[in-house]
Amino acid sequence: MSNTSPAPAPGPSPAPAPSLYIYAITGSDHPLRLEGLRAVGGVSGALRAVTGGPLACVVSPAPPELRPKRRDLAAHQEVQERLMADGAVLPMRFGMLAPDDAAVVAALDGRRTEYVGRLEELHATAEFNLKAARSQDDLLREVLTESDDARRLNERTRDGGGTYADRVALGELVARQLDVRRGLLADQVVGRLAEMARGKVVASPAGEDFLNASFLVERGRAEEFSRAARQLAQGYGEGYDFRLRGPLPPYSFVA
Repeated sequence: MSNTSPAPAPGPSPAPAPSLYIYAITGSDHPLRLEGLRAVGGVSGALRAVTGGPLACVVSPAPPELRPKRRDLAAHQEVQERLMADGAVLPMRFGMLAPDDAAVVAALDGRRTEYVGRLEELHATAEFNLKAARSQDDLLREVLTESDDARRLNERTRDGGGTYADRVALGELVARQLDVRRGLLADQVVGRLAEMARGKVVASPAGEDFLNASFLVERGRAEEFSRAARQLAQGYGEGYDFRLRGPLPPYSFVA
């Protein structure tokens, strides 16, 4: 009698590792000037297009280890910006993979109507992203100056005075006022710039920012939009920090 353990029953075959890195979808009539561009993973000359009917998907071999390194993020964006310079493009997020050409063609065929329609909507447009912050100290001074309740509670709790309930009430009141004032500032800025945009997406700001908004702007109005954003920032003056990026591929308007 053998005491050898029985061999394990064979399980399902593991799924094949993704072999393609995905950059963007565009029309099959796009010039697709990919020469000289570096692929994610550092491979030169590896970019190509997989075509499915009226659509094309720009891909390269998937790197063995994909991480959001600075050079790879830059390569991803450079490919998309080159494509955007020559026509409408649907930029994919960093890190999107596919197993092979057949899977890419199937995805293009499956959502052909949607992708074609979106490319038509995004034709000759670019995204501009605007983030803006205001000094926390300035906002706090404004609250204590303009709110009678906040000023009264602040005076009562100064130098360790007042009750615990007073301190809690002051903290809650200030937090509410800061949120309200940041929201009003964001609405003002978006309202001014949205008049020159075809669309807008407002995301949740981070840190001391009160605004994180993306605008879809016609390429012919890009300079006008940038100039208006700069003038708007100058009008708000010191204590504010406006950061405008663009023109960018329309990341926020693809979905």
